[in-house]
Amino acid sequence: MVAAAASLALGIKTEVVRGGRRVKISIFDIVVGDVIPLKIGDQVPADGLVISGHSLAIDESSMTGESKIVHKDPTRAPFLMSGCKVADGYGSMLLIVAWNVASQVTSVGINTEWGLLMASISEDNGEETPLQIFHWEYPKPRWQRQFTAGRTSVGDAIDGFIQIFTVAVRRLSACETMGSATTICSDKTGTLTLNQMTVVEAYACGEKIDPPDNKSVLSPRVISLLTESIAQNTTGSVFVPELGMDFGAIRSDSVIIHAFPFNSEKKRGGVALKLSNSEIRVHWKGAAEIVLASCSSYIDANDNVVQMDEDKLSYFKKAIEDMATGSLRCVAIAYRMCEKETVPASDEELDSWQIPEEDLILLAIVGIKDPCRPGVREAVQLCTNAGVKVRMVTGDNLQTAKAIALECGILGSDADATEPNLIEGKTFRNLTETQRLEAADKISVMGRSSPNDKLLLVQALRKRGHVVAVTGDGTNDAPALHEADIGLAMGIQGTEVAKESSDIIILDDNFASVVKVVRWGRSVYANIQKFIQFQLTVNVAALIINVAAAVSSGNVPLNAVQLLWVNLIMDTLGALALATEPPTDHLMRRQPVGRSWPLAAVGKLIPVPERNFGDYFTWRSRRHKNPSSKGGKGDTASMEGSA
Repeated sequence: MVAAAASLALGIKTEVVRGGRRVKISIFDIVVGDVIPLKIGDQVPADGLVISGHSLAIDESSMTGESKIVHKDPTRAPFLMSGCKVADGYGSMLLIVAWNVASQVTSVGINTEWGLLMASISEDNGEETPLQIFHWEYPKPRWQRQFTAGRTSVGDAIDGFIQIFTVAVRRLSACETMGSATTICSDKTGTLTLNQMTVVEAYACGEKIDPPDNKSVLSPRVISLLTESIAQNTTGSVFVPELGMDFGAIRSDSVIIHAFPFNSEKKRGGVALKLSNSEIRVHWKGAAEIVLASCSSYIDANDNVVQMDEDKLSYFKKAIEDMATGSLRCVAIAYRMCEKETVPASDEELDSWQIPEEDLILLAIVGIKDPCRPGVREAVQLCTNAGVKVRMVTGDNLQTAKAIALECGILGSDADATEPNLIEGKTFRNLTETQRLEAADKISVMGRSSPNDKLLLVQALRKRGHVVAVTGDGTNDAPALHEADIGLAMGIQGTEVAKESSDIIILDDNFASVVKVVRWGRSVYANIQKFIQFQLTVNVAALIINVAAAVSSGNVPLNAVQLLWVNLIMDTLGALALATEPPTDHLMRRQPVGRSWPLAAVGKLIPVPERNFGDYFTWRSRRHKNPSSKGGKGDTASMEGSA
């Protein structure tokens, strides 16, 4: 268990900038001098200074106890303490060793403010309990000389074992619940797909660019605006020797005065730039159809800004639809100029300024390919055979979600891709509670969903009697992860807030690993079930024999001590034999055990219906409301026959 915990900790990665490029390293390899990018949901890994940031807001409640969000910037409030979380915005921090004006040292590891706090509360004052004072008085062998009487004791060993056992039991409980899951609400990007984005289609200057990297058909002005938008309106970076785009040189020509970080509610992000000639330019990027709806003009092939008419708008909408049907993620890039008089002069007013998002000029629409993970179709099929319904909940375009779902096997064919199997988050959100309960069971794919839509889906499924597992990686996924029976956070793409709200962390962000958790969870449940049935058989048999013998002859074949000895042998050996069996393939061919099904003789005493699991609980509730129904063979047959 200790080795497993150590390997889990070593598997946690963080991003740092080294040698001009971003690399992922273990959290234990962070050193002074590292530059660490920060974004919404991240936990500050060490003490340091903000060297750049936009709308950067930090939750310092874990250190100061104050719930108020603190805004940070490189000049007015640059100091960051480890253990705090990024509530909004993005930026970069530098880890240094230096005394600041508040007499706080910025360092890593145990030397950080968080490390010193944890060390102070975990220090042992040396006082012993009465149990710890007890020690062995036997002569110690030579190889035991390092242990001191009164220090190395039975109590210390028991304390250490209990700590390890408590952690194991907590994780085992989540795993066992996962074995009872009847539905999995999975993200698309990074879980069902590889999260390796490649631009395969592009539209600019009012026409399709073929191939998409052909810059010769673009005017220098459009190229300049696109590179400026890509370099400034992003939280990422580009390694110059590999792609040739020097972010540093491009960013030196303008200054970001305000930023609206991308979020899953608006599905777009923007920045306001102050150019070298003091003009203000705003850049937006995000979901193609949402950004396109805010565009009133575009740049044509002659490098002129042209009003967006109905024909051109239909042309772009058709292009987005075609790319989405081909399982491409569509992103639009747009800009506009802003009058200097409308921009606040003071920093306080600038922090609350809303960046203009209407009357935009369309620059480009790109289709990005994110291929499915190898083996994900087989994993989805394995879940289907096991009676676990996989549902895709994504913020992507509905057509993109449909294409990926068909490729993954979540949707069987185009005939299944109709409402309510395929639904938009907005449509589901606008249903009444009764309608949501009816639609929830049938939903296989939800596109353009917000975190609140995912939460509503989880709540509806739980009310239908499902045991729900949810995967999530963002800060906004925390409510759904917390509401679900099993929250599965992504170890690579997941934020610290999502991980803290989850029950299990998937370290490789792979859906196949989620299926492995289901398999092991069913194994835990089956082993507990076998042991309980075994114990019931042995104890009931012993009880019947003793009672029958006492009634018939007046003597018992086994006295109390003998019964205790039999129980000792049977409990110990039975537990070892039955509770340590590894998972087998036949476990994934069973129907899932429900929330209220009995632990003993599941699948034998109660028939498993072949229809939708949620409908089984509806049938049970109807029986409960109508006591006259005996629930005999006719009821079961009628329920199965209506499937």
